[in-house]
Amino acid sequence: MAQWQKSSFSGGANGNECVELAHGEATLLLRESDDPARIITVTPTALAALLQQRAHVSYRPSHGGAKPRWSG
Repeated sequence: MAQWQKSSFSGGANGNECVELAHGEATLLLRESDDPARIITVTPTALAALLQQRAHVSYRPSHGGAKPRWSG
């Protein structure tokens, strides 16, 4: 059975607006806490590429945006 970990950026007072992550055998499992039956399977490399791409798009220091925080 997968052990799910919630994102450190979880929102909402009741905790139902979270992205959760678990380890598969050779993949990572992703789901949203408000729809736990829908699970996405990704490779660590693909998830890292997606996160790096989104961080690059989201972080625009010339527009006064806050620097992204990473937990780990």
